[in-house]
Amino acid sequence: MRIALFEPEIAQNVGAVLRLGACMGAAVDLIEPLGFAWDDRRVRRTAMDYIDHVAIVRHPDFAAFRATLGGNRLLLFTTKGGRSLYDFAFRENDVLLFGKESAGVPPAVAGACDERLRIPMRPQVRSMNLASSAAVALGEALRQTGALPPLA
Repeated sequence: MRIALFEPEIAQNVGAVLRLGACMGAAVDLIEPLGFAWDDRRVRRTAMDYIDHVAIVRHPDFAAFRATLGGNRLLLFTTKGGRSLYDFAFRENDVLLFGKESAGVPPAVAGACDERLRIPMRPQVRSMNLASSAAVALGEALRQTGALPPLA
């Protein structure tokens, strides 16, 4: 299972997702450009020493990232998704894609995805934080596929 972030803009969100990946055993793909310098200390401060326990791959653009997918499904999490992640059957090699914080993904990227999924939430609010969304989605995907890490 992989988490992919499309042009993330906030260093702390990336740090939190890296920590999530380390804790849950999911690799993280970063699709550039990033909205901050990679060596931004806020990334490491949020990820803490967990950054050394996650596989990170940076891609210069979406095309380069897409070339690494092989036969794996690309699942976009979006507020525009028509299907709940809880009504979807995940597979162990799925790639969970999240758009940039301010704008999501452009139509061409959305069109390249195999599914557009949504996290159900109250209608009075617009969206969750990027790292919170990734945690909800990854947790459900790992639960369904029986790939949750064991209790220590």
